[in-house]
This record gives sequence, structure tokens and C-alpha cells, in this order.
Amino acid sequence: MAEIKTKVNDASVEEFINSAATEKKREDGFILLDLFKKVTGKEPKMWGPSIIGFGKYHYKSERSKQEGDWPIVGFSPRKAAISLYLMGDKRSEALREKLGKHKMGAGCLYVNKLADVDLRALEELIRHSWDNFPHEKLD
Repeated sequence: MAEIKTKVNDASVEEFINSAATEKKREDGFILLDLFKKVTGKEPKMWGPSIIGFGKYHYKSERSKQEGDWPIVGFSPRKAAISLYLMGDKRSEALREKLGKHKMGAGCLYVNKLADVDLRALEELIRHSWDNFPHEKLD
């Protein structure tokens, strides 16, 4: 079984955001940092080299027999788009309809810039993901 590469580490969240490709991505990164901290009440941690996560849970995959820890919610201000790691359930689908311009990936939601989305709807989506997370929160 392959070892999981994305693990929590002590890298600086602020330094990571400050290394974003554009000034706008850096601004959006700090807005998201404040929003996620406000909703979760948690301090952020770096997961791998590029994910800013809040809280954690332990998972076991039935398909791959892999297990490990993963953030409950998080984001990454990547060059192409901002990746948002949130729960995907029926209620989330309804909240995403209010969000604005975004795309869905296999395990995350993508927005090009925060100006494309309704921040109140995003806050609701983060809160829903955090409050209704279906696994035991370890942190």
C-alpha cells in the first residue's frame, strides 16, 4: 500500500498564501483564511505543500485499503483556480446554486476568483460542511 503524501505539517500558512502566483490570488487567499477561521473556530494547518486545512478526521478507504488523516474543510489558492475542499451532499448542492461561477471536480469545488462568487453563500457552504461533517472530528 502506498504511503499517503498529503499530511499535516508545520509549514507556514501565511508564507504559502504569500507565495501565490498573483496579488489577487494572495488577497483571495487571506480573505478565505479569515472566512474559514471564522466559521470553524480553528487555526489553519498546511496539508502537504499546497492545502490549507481546518480540523481533521481519520478515514479508511474500503476500495484501496488506504487510511489516513484529512482536513475536514480547506482550500488552496492555486495558479489556475482556487480549490475549495468541502462536503458534497444534497444540501451542499442547493447551497452551490446560490454560490455563483464555479466548477465541480472529483473531490473539490473550483472558483477562478472570489469576485465570481457570493461570499455569504460560500460562508453558508463552509458552515454546512463543518457543522454536518459525517465523521468524528479529531481536531
